[in-house]
Amino acid sequence: MLKRLLDIAGSLFGILLTWPIWAAAAVWIKLNSPGPVFYRGWRVGRGGKLFRIFKFRTMVVDAERTGVSSTSDEDSRITRVGRWLRKYKIDELPQLLNVLRGEMSLVGPRPEVPRYVELYTEEERAILTIRPGITDWASLWNADEGAVLAGVEDPDRAYELWIRPTKLRLQLEYVRRHSVWIDVKIIIYTLIKIFRKDWLPKELASYGRPEAPKQRMAA
Repeated sequence: MLKRLLDIAGSLFGILLTWPIWAAAAVWIKLNSPGPVFYRGWRVGRGGKLFRIFKFRTMVVDAERTGVSSTSDEDSRITRVGRWLRKYKIDELPQLLNVLRGEMSLVGPRPEVPRYVELYTEEERAILTIRPGITDWASLWNADEGAVLAGVEDPDRAYELWIRPTKLRLQLEYVRRHSVWIDVKIIIYTLIKIFRKDWLPKELASYGRPEAPKQRMAA
């Protein structure tokens, strides 16, 4: 109950604090490329229930039809405005609406697309017992996935081999040991990470930095 109250208060405060950024981003997106302001892709939430995530659109319309889920910074589907929005994580702000609606939490495992949830082991399905979140330990560990996947010929395969395993370990770690204090700590760490991209919390030091070895992916 306390977590849900904090989610409601935090999302309302976040929306009120950042609404000028929302307005500017919306106008910029509409001026830069044809299509809607928001991206509404399907994600898997608590209990395996599907919901539509809110994000500012950073790619061309119907980009998902290519069948590629993972996105590198060099992806040609990303719009000019989209690159800037992704760099500063502004595209994630509309997820505060998902939090307000009860589909997401401020802190929790990042919601996954259905195709990857289908691959969950019985142990990994524990991730679906709590609301997905805007940020978590895995988000801090892999804060710039686009840069990690840049130059990789097959981003989806790179994600599956070099990012997803550690991401799942960290998400399970959060599920087993989450608390209000840990949520507050992760939120603070996330704000620091926005301005210090190379910084890594001490709790994640043993995991190293995410890598997708380009020479191995090309093999």
